[in-house]
Amino acid sequence: MAAEAAKLQAAEAAAAAGVPVPGADVAEGVEGAEAAEGAEGSEGTDEAAVADGPEAAAPEGQDAAESAPDESAESADSSEPPAPSEAAAESAGEDEGDEPEEAVEAEPVAAPAPAAVPAERPVRERAEREPVRLARAPVVYDPAAVEAVRAVLAEGGAPAELAEPAVAALGERAAQALREDPWQVLALAGVRVEHADGFARALLGGECGPDDERRVRALVVWLLERAAEQGHTALESSVLRTALEKQSVSGAEEGLSAAIAEGRVLVFQDAEDVPGAKPAATDEGDEGPPVRLLLGLDRYALAEESLADGLDRLLKTFEGDDLDWESAAAATSSPSAAALVRAAAVSGLVTHTGGEAARAEPAALVAAARELGLRAYAAAYTAEGRRRLAAHLGEDTAVTVAGLLSGQEGPGREADGSLALDVLAVLDAPQLDVELSATLVEAVPDGARLVLSGDPGVLWSAGPGRAFADLLAAKTCPQVASRTPDPGPIGELVSGIGIGELTAVEAPGKEVVIVPVRDPREAVHRTVQLVADSVPRVIGVPATETQVITPGLGGAVGTQVLNAALKERLNPGPGRFGGFDPGDRVVYAPEPGLTLPGTVLSADPEGLNLDCAGTPVLVPRDQVAALRHGWAMTAQQSAGLRWPAVVVVLPGDAVQALTRAWVYTAFGRGERHLSVVQGADQGLAQAVAGIPAKDRTTRLRSVLREQAREQAAE
Repeated sequence: MAAEAAKLQAAEAAAAAGVPVPGADVAEGVEGAEAAEGAEGSEGTDEAAVADGPEAAAPEGQDAAESAPDESAESADSSEPPAPSEAAAESAGEDEGDEPEEAVEAEPVAAPAPAAVPAERPVRERAEREPVRLARAPVVYDPAAVEAVRAVLAEGGAPAELAEPAVAALGERAAQALREDPWQVLALAGVRVEHADGFARALLGGECGPDDERRVRALVVWLLERAAEQGHTALESSVLRTALEKQSVSGAEEGLSAAIAEGRVLVFQDAEDVPGAKPAATDEGDEGPPVRLLLGLDRYALAEESLADGLDRLLKTFEGDDLDWESAAAATSSPSAAALVRAAAVSGLVTHTGGEAARAEPAALVAAARELGLRAYAAAYTAEGRRRLAAHLGEDTAVTVAGLLSGQEGPGREADGSLALDVLAVLDAPQLDVELSATLVEAVPDGARLVLSGDPGVLWSAGPGRAFADLLAAKTCPQVASRTPDPGPIGELVSGIGIGELTAVEAPGKEVVIVPVRDPREAVHRTVQLVADSVPRVIGVPATETQVITPGLGGAVGTQVLNAALKERLNPGPGRFGGFDPGDRVVYAPEPGLTLPGTVLSADPEGLNLDCAGTPVLVPRDQVAALRHGWAMTAQQSAGLRWPAVVVVLPGDAVQALTRAWVYTAFGRGERHLSVVQGADQGLAQAVAGIPAKDRTTRLRSVLREQAREQAAE
């Protein structure tokens, strides 16, 4: 679908800022620990500077001038809908076309050859298991339809490369559709309003203007699609009206009314928690509760309503059983796990919240249910999350959400199409967007138990909606909040961030280290030094198990620049195979928010061979362009994943992009060690204390509460 393609491209092209870290008491750096241990720097390297600690000067020859963040891929005019979510903000500038600024000079330390395949041997090493193939089925379009669209595009001065996407989005009559309504080109990914206006003028001449009904209709849909990329499932009518006016539409109110009348968008009245909203007039002339008028695309409106109906169905069809749930609860290892077992015993729908340590509790529920003879499974959002679950439950019981729905993992389907299970615990629930949530809930059979579990402090899904947060806020089912704290200094730090407090923690084993920096170049240099030398030597975690997390893809300290610098230091090479060499760390994102990390093993005529945590994966030649280097990634990409050590980079130009959820997510990815390259000063503490998350406009909470009111009135 065009919207899905747009989401994929949006996750790779937009503008990003940088981000910061704990600024209060600065713990002694890893470098300081090395100095205390008598570590000697090699002559001609930067080890001496690192050992000197935070006050060390930038390496000789480096420009200390701070670089400005790169601009958004979209024009930064005021016609945009609400500010982008973290997911959108982090997908900055990947396809901008600007070359990243020069990476810091690598130190003359030999990089270890990849253990699996020597860098000089591009010959494919056959794995014992057949590799997973990431190939997508090729789509074949009617050549005549494509050629007809290509002719219309040429007439309007548009790139011929848009022909196949136009047929995919508009159908085989796309050429006629574009000739009659040129602004439909806005349905294609990457097309901006000024492009569409120029295309329309070329085809229509003087017949078109800013108030052309066709233009206004297309703009309304385009603005709502862009809002969905930023996480919203709907927008207030006033927001849309303002955005239309900033696109030179003089009759914005009439344009919205026309779009509603034609069914292009749906209109809703939302009466839930609307600060400053005007009371609604009732039929009796009295004033009802405050309402706001929301407009949304039917795709997301139907997903939210389908999800609400599915959740309500699970509550209504649950009948319970005579199994000894109390004994099962008593046999669990923690009070929180016991509370979760007891809650699931009496309800078909339960929510469970907690941090990383609390993941053991839904696993304990599933194990208890299986002991009672039920078909119980636990599903994680990522493959790495599944591996952590499997440590508690075994490979057959732990699945991924995608694998469960596709039938490649788990119990399969009943004759009626529902999942063949009695109990399903879904971890990482905040990472499920509203459409995936609706699909998952629809697949759970009547009478089954569904437990949705997750950490409410992490970043919301990369796709539209905030399904888990809305369900928690609606309070329409039993809720269990874990009392199991995450252990160690990292757990203590992250727990404080979750309640808006950034405090210094005792870290006698250098579990948490703050490395102050003055400018982006120093931030890059310090990051490379930590990953390649300091963390392996002092903490004992190799570079292959250390992950760098930074706010955005573009910018002076984005993933592009950091990955270039880390590759030069850790695995230098010419990038012979589509920009990659054996030993390169990479990430593959089949969809926004779902990240598959791996290491390049080799290349052959079929494509690139990866090792993804022990699973062989083949990336076909035509899919290699979807890979990115993976030594550094954004916090949104890292959600649901964990590493032994993490280096979070927070440049000074990222302060405005910081939220508590971003910091909480990034800091919580490290198991044993967290280094923070801190250039944000007090901006970090201010964000943690005052900006919980970038808001999203959704309807699910209102729909759930309305359902509850109607049932109470019956």
